[in-house]
Amino acid sequence: MVIESYAFGNIVIDGRRYTSDLIIYPDGKIVDGWWRQSGHVMTKSDIEALIAAKPEVIVVGTGASGMLKPERGIEKVLKKNGIKMVAGPSSQALKYFNELSSSKRVGACFHLTC
Repeated sequence: MVIESYAFGNIVIDGRRYTSDLIIYPDGKIVDGWWRQSGHVMTKSDIEALIAAKPEVIVVGTGASGMLKPERGIEKVLKKNGIKMVAGPSSQALKYFNELSSSKRVGACFHLTC
């Protein structure tokens, strides 16, 4: 799986364009229409199914301007589950994802707008 491009409001993965926030599971499954309980705050409950999929790394695309914020303490919770978190603006996060996915079990969640 390769994330080919990202621009405000859309992302292209393996030739398919997505226009809503999404989660990528380590097995390659993509679920779009990802909605968080607290809007621009990503909580543990927002990614429970991704955590259950047991990735080694979760890449978080925080949007074009980095407006999505992982809740305080989520990195510690993930670490207790043996999961590393890498977060950054979505344009940078796609690079992290593409680099890491060739050698690790990677999951991701992407905010596509702000």
